[in-house]
Amino acid sequence: MNPIDGHGLISWADFEKVQLRAGTVLRVEDFPEARKPAWKLWVDFGPDIGVLKTSAQVKALYAAEDLVGRQIVGVVNFPPKQVGPFRSEFLLTGFPTDDGVVLTTLERPVPNGTRMA
Repeated sequence: MNPIDGHGLISWADFEKVQLRAGTVLRVEDFPEARKPAWKLWVDFGPDIGVLKTSAQVKALYAAEDLVGRQIVGVVNFPPKQVGPFRSEFLLTGFPTDDGVVLTTLERPVPNGTRMA
C-alpha cells in the first residue's frame, strides 16, 4: 500500500504514541530455547526507563561482542511479550535483508533514553 495515495496514512498524534528511544546494549546472552537463532539483550534506556531486555533474531549479522556497547533504537511502550521462557520488554528495531536484520543504530551518541523526534 502506497501511503502517498491516502491509504495507510497515520496522524502526527498516532506517531507520537510510539516511543522510539536510544539505548546502549549492556549485556548479550545466547537464547538456545528460541525457535530461530537469537540473542537475549539487556539495554540501558536511561534513568527514566532503566534497563529493559528483549530477544533479537540478529545472530546472522551480529556477534555478541559486536552488540555490547552499541547504541540501538527500541520501541519501549509496547506491552511485554513472552518468548518461550524469556519475557521481552521492548522491540529492537531494524531492517530485514536477505542476509539478516540490520539494526537501527545511531550515527552519533546521544543520552540513553533520548526519544526519536
